[in-house]
This record gives sequence, structure tokens and C-alpha cells, in this order.
Amino acid sequence: MDKAELESFLKVLPPVDFCCVYGSALHPNNHEKSTMVDYILGVSDPEQWHSQNLKMNKRHYASWLAHLGGARMITQIADEIGVGVHFNPFVSWNDKMFKYGIVRMHDLVQDILNWERFYLSGRLQKPVHILVDNLDLENVNSSNLRAAISAALLLLPPKFTEEDLYAKICSLSYMGDLRMLFAEDKNKVKKIVQGQFDLFQSRYKSFLEEYEAKELLRLTSYGSRQTNISQDCGLSVARHLVNTLPPMVRSQMGMKLGEKTKLSDSGQVIHEVLIGSRDEAAKCMQKVLRQKVLVSSARQAVSGLLTAGGVNAVRYLANKMCKAWKSLR
Repeated sequence: MDKAELESFLKVLPPVDFCCVYGSALHPNNHEKSTMVDYILGVSDPEQWHSQNLKMNKRHYASWLAHLGGARMITQIADEIGVGVHFNPFVSWNDKMFKYGIVRMHDLVQDILNWERFYLSGRLQKPVHILVDNLDLENVNSSNLRAAISAALLLLPPKFTEEDLYAKICSLSYMGDLRMLFAEDKNKVKKIVQGQFDLFQSRYKSFLEEYEAKELLRLTSYGSRQTNISQDCGLSVARHLVNTLPPMVRSQMGMKLGEKTKLSDSGQVIHEVLIGSRDEAAKCMQKVLRQKVLVSSARQAVSGLLTAGGVNAVRYLANKMCKAWKSLR
């Protein structure tokens, strides 16, 4: 689908502050295309947005929610049971199938900067196509991409390929995801990276060059599109990588490993995680992220089953289970 086609669906919805398309349906070089086109929509006030959308597109919602719950209940379920996102799947329009998730802009920004839920921030570490960006979220997301590289590098060996790096970045937000146990394609990460390799490259190229300039990485190109990467696995580099992780992740690591307080050159108080070894830091970070993903995926699964409606919930789960079964075979 081209940009005009993707934007045309937004015309049937109330206005949004942010919109991006993600998933395999967006990219023609991914051979296993999804049946649905996936959107993330950021809005300032979800309850007000749902109220307007129920008047315009009541059939997009589960019938019990549209008739009994209304905008307030839709928002409450997303906030109190889920992770702040309400999805409307299997929306048929113009002979195509769509799924769109609505999130409060404040929650989206917090997740990007802090990995608070590590849910939508994980989605935005992978290639996306931004259609609306009224608050320059693409620029805000650069800290998310930089942190994703740092997290991946902590988990990678001294030498690896560019594809290995993107696969590790991609896998961060699936660690601990309940869906990966029984309802997802086991080769999902590999397919995402291989199908969207050029998009990963364009997304992360400037950050790799930045890390090379800081002498954290050495890049050696070979072939037309691959790069061999080697990294310094010393303790001082590990500390630097941990320091570029989001504040909430560092705080949770500090609770497990201990932390020290020091003043920066500008007089700001900095809390630094105490790291005994690179391996210790990697394992601790992995534990923190796995716990975040486990909790978020469980909450969102329950929220999704409640709000998708019986038929859509079964249909969505059946699709996921079918992918998982095919990948195992």
C-alpha cells in the first residue's frame, strides 16, 4: 500500500496527533504479509476520541462495549487492565482489513523515554511508517532507538553481524512475551529482520556511526549490504551502555545491583548503577526487561480479550495460533 492509501483510512476516523503504520503488511519485501494493516494512533484525550469515534464508527467496536460500556469504559479497561492502549481489530474498509490501537500521547511519550511499560516503545524500535506527527515524536523516539542499540550491545558477543544486531534489537520487546510461548510464529524475529533489513539499516545507520565515532564499535563492510561489527566488551564500555538506558530501567537495575550518587559537571545529581562485570549488567537488564514485557503482555492480552468481543477475540487468537503451529512444523 502506498502512502495515499494508508492516509485515506484516517479520513474515516476522528483527528489524531500521531499515527504510524507498523507490521508486515506495510513492506512489500516481506513475503509473508499480514492480513491486517496495523496502526498506532496517539490522541490527547482517549475518552473524548472514543466518544467521537463511537458516533462515526460504532461497528469498529465490540457490540457490548459500544452499547453498554461506551467511551469511558473503553478507556478504563485500556488504562486499568491493559497498558493504556485500546485496539480495534478486523476493521473492514475499502476491501481491506485494518487494526488500530489508540493511546494517550502522554503515555506514549513516557513509554518511549522511560520504557515504563516497554510495549509501544518496543514497537517503535522496529521500522514504522509515520503518517501524522504533530508533536515531533520521531525526534523524541531517537532516545528510544539509541537505548535499544545499547541494550542489544550488552547482550551481544565481541563480534557479530549487522543482522545479528537488528535481530537482538527486535527481540528485546519479545523477551517474556506470553504470546511467544503459544501463539506466535517462532521465527518471527528472523522474518521481521530479513524482510525489513533495509528499513532497519536506514533507521539505525546514524546511531551506528555515532557509536563508531565514540570508538565503542568498529564497522567493517562486506558484500553489498552486510556489515561485520566488533565491540569493546570492557567494563568501562558496559558502564557507558548502561548509562544510555532509560532512567526507569537504570533505576530498577540500581535497586538490584546498588547505585552511587555523583554530581555532573552542570551540578545535576546522577544515580549510577554499580556494575561488577559486563555479564552481571547484561543479566540484570535482561531480567528487568523480561519482567516488564511479561506483565505488559499479560495485561494487554486480558484487555484485548475483553474489548475485542467474543468472535473477534477467537478469530485473532486462532490467527496467532495458526502462525505458531506453522513455524513449529
